[in-house]
Amino acid sequence: MEVPVQPVVQHDSIRDESIGDLIRGILDDVRRLVREEIALARVEVTEQVRRLRTAGMAFVLAAIALAFGATFLLIALALGIAALLAWPAWAGFLAVAVLLLVGGVASALAGRAQVRAFRPVPEETVSTIKENSEWIAKRLSSVRR
Repeated sequence: MEVPVQPVVQHDSIRDESIGDLIRGILDDVRRLVREEIALARVEVTEQVRRLRTAGMAFVLAAIALAFGATFLLIALALGIAALLAWPAWAGFLAVAVLLLVGGVASALAGRAQVRAFRPVPEETVSTIKENSEWIAKRLSSVRR
């Protein structure tokens, strides 16, 4: 079965409509891309804020551990000086203080590593925006021809 071939007629009105449709399509695509980029940026920023919150909690835990460690160290030092070589309970306080100080230092190092990993600019979004703008520029230049 043969399909009837319709003659190609090029009128200015048909040509204008198709160019208008192309431009409208491009604008719709640009709007959709902008919305998608905004959504991607929101996701990336939310992820970075979550990481920053985790780092903040590590610093809070570090501060608490260091405060307790310093307190026990001072208590042990005071009891040690008071007992001066009699070796009573201060040795136990000293051991606890050292453990808390080690835990505090470990928490501070973990928090610092997470803060260093924080990226205020959403890198993936910037990359896709560059790609999309290049694509749009190519598409617009091909429509103009």
